[in-house]
Amino acid sequence: MSISNMSVCEEKVFKNIFEQNSRIIRNFIYYKCGDIEQAEDLTQDAFIQLWNNCKKIPFDKAKSFVMKVAQNSFFNNVRHQKVVLHYNKNEDKKDCDHESPEYILEEKEFLEKLSKCISELPDKEREVFLLSRKEKKTYREIAEIIGISQKGVERRMHLALKKLKEKLGTNI
Repeated sequence: MSISNMSVCEEKVFKNIFEQNSRIIRNFIYYKCGDIEQAEDLTQDAFIQLWNNCKKIPFDKAKSFVMKVAQNSFFNNVRHQKVVLHYNKNEDKKDCDHESPEYILEEKEFLEKLSKCISELPDKEREVFLLSRKEKKTYREIAEIIGISQKGVERRMHLALKKLKEKLGTNI
């Protein structure tokens, strides 16, 4: 069966689209809002919309449709709110038995300062920074997810790093 003949209404095809894209979309929305539950809800709602409109959406447009629905839902939910991102600083706790208490305190303070600085970045720059550094996405992948050019991603990343360097006084 060629791609042009594949129907989103077929359960197998729909499941494949969901499995390939749900995590990416959830993380994309999460980086925008900082609330994993909201991101999961919006992602599920977007896929429900895809299922409800499966006869109208061609297979090759399904990913962009779901991404756009999730993104629009997010913007509708936060139109009058300031988005604050709570960066998860408790990743992979390291065994710090051999490190001095001063070092541990300095590291904790730096991570708090970094988290604060990241959350203060403009939405577009924060989004690109986190997709690149946390999700390990390439600039090309980020450009596809966000829907801008690769040069636009590079520019946003440059601005994010420049602002973080100014605020932190170090290389990121």
